[in-house]
Amino acid sequence: KSTMLDAIKTCRGYIDRIISSEKSRGMKVLLLDAFTTQIAACTISQSTILSKEVYLVSRLDSNADNPHLDDGGLPGNNNNNMKDGKTGHLKAVCFLRPTEINIGLLVKELTRPRFAEYHIYFSGILTSNFLRLLADNDSHELVKTVQEFYADYLPIHDDLITLNCRNTVAMTVSAGTSWARDHAHLYERNRQGVEAILLSLKRQPTAIRYQGSSALAQQMARDIHERIVSDQIFHFRRTNTHTTGGSGPGGRPRGGCHLVIVDRVDDPVTPLLSQWTYQAMVHELLGLNNNRVVLKGAPNVAKELEEVVLSSTEDDFFRANRLSNFGELGEAIQTLLKDYQAQTQRSNSSNLNTIEDMQNFMEKFPELRSQSHNVSKHVAIMGELARLVDVCHLMDVSQFEQELACADDQSIHTRELMDKLGSMHIKIPDKLRLGLLYALRYEHSANMHRAKSEMRKGGVPDEMIDLMDTILKYAGSRSRGPGLYGTGLDGKSNIMSKMTKSFMTSVQGVSNVYAQHNPLLVDTLEAIAKGKLKQESHPFIVGKGGFDEIPSEVIVFMAGGGTYE
Repeated sequence: KSTMLDAIKTCRGYIDRIISSEKSRGMKVLLLDAFTTQIAACTISQSTILSKEVYLVSRLDSNADNPHLDDGGLPGNNNNNMKDGKTGHLKAVCFLRPTEINIGLLVKELTRPRFAEYHIYFSGILTSNFLRLLADNDSHELVKTVQEFYADYLPIHDDLITLNCRNTVAMTVSAGTSWARDHAHLYERNRQGVEAILLSLKRQPTAIRYQGSSALAQQMARDIHERIVSDQIFHFRRTNTHTTGGSGPGGRPRGGCHLVIVDRVDDPVTPLLSQWTYQAMVHELLGLNNNRVVLKGAPNVAKELEEVVLSSTEDDFFRANRLSNFGELGEAIQTLLKDYQAQTQRSNSSNLNTIEDMQNFMEKFPELRSQSHNVSKHVAIMGELARLVDVCHLMDVSQFEQELACADDQSIHTRELMDKLGSMHIKIPDKLRLGLLYALRYEHSANMHRAKSEMRKGGVPDEMIDLMDTILKYAGSRSRGPGLYGTGLDGKSNIMSKMTKSFMTSVQGVSNVYAQHNPLLVDTLEAIAKGKLKQESHPFIVGKGGFDEIPSEVIVFMAGGGTYE
């Protein structure tokens, strides 16, 4: 992994340049929209923003903060803040997505301005029509800056981003059909997100590949290629593949950046499995949205811990342990607690015998207080995770999920599924997931009518049972490409791979029983790294189309959404 591909560093750099620009030096207001607010929250701290002379952070689309937006004629909203001097001396720094709605809000703002100057930064490419509309409505000539900064995505880690889009599975299914127009706006948002990734990281792909089984992946790959060819803004200076990347397997030259567009449809199994690493468990069992975890309603949780921040950029413990499994996490939290107790004892007030001791204590007090909150936060999260694992019998459920995902033994699996569906201890959502995994594994050989009947007896609602047919229509063997359930990416059965996995599982024993499954994406990336990804499964839109060049960097976009594992 190249250290240059760092999404968090890139977004943080953009926002720092926006609020630190010499052009907007002095007291200012930062105006954001719904999406750029999330970007700022995920990449930069409030204290850093305040240190840059930012007087207020506000939403441009908030009626409460903008008296010049239409609000149904409420009294008191016709006052001009420029005249009463409340904000007329401040500069406005706007960071917005280049959407029609935001342009309309800016036009209203410029028609009756509240601020002395406007410095406008867009997170994507601004069309000439939108730029002309802004210029025509800037009658007071207060717009001093218009610039594009391509932070049009949410960085979760340095190597993982999200567009926070919903209903993308429906978008992928409708691609290539007459229903695609119903999701045209969502498709454009996804395409713009991929373009922003390339522009922000300053990468012009030497090759663009797509998942051959996906009409949407093919369409997006073609559209992005056409955009790159037609717009000079994408034409960055390419690195020399023979000098910068070294050599790959077989002495082949390594270099260049490959863009690979894949579709969730090829791997419907991974999102259905219970996860056992810290970040993945929090995301699935508690919810992890924009680095925030809500513990409100959980037993024995203090009020100040009802909503906590879990960010790898601000929390050293989380950064070090986000990929640790449940057992390792328990040991790490015990160590964290012991270290904090030892440090607290060293700083005990009974040991303050001299003025120097008191000074040292006061210097360390803010750090101890912050550390206390951090320890309490992770202990509370771990406690709630352990409670849910016990209450939902997730260890028992997860073991069967892994067997369904990794082994092929229909008679044994059918018996165990019936036991699980009839159990009073297994929760309804877990029964549904087991039913879906069973349907995907034994699509052509299982008695689906019996499985549905047992799910119904087990308390699963009919609308959930109908999802068994839905998932087979969406990602059954006729819809997805090769690679799932032991077939290689060339569509042939990978006997050696299955034997190796089975052998390793039996050798490593019980400790590995909850982590047998490997996502299909792992196989895809390994094939790319070895120059062995077949053109039949992942054709080229642009590139050599052979195996004589290994990329030094790979950017993967998964339409339909990724998941933690």
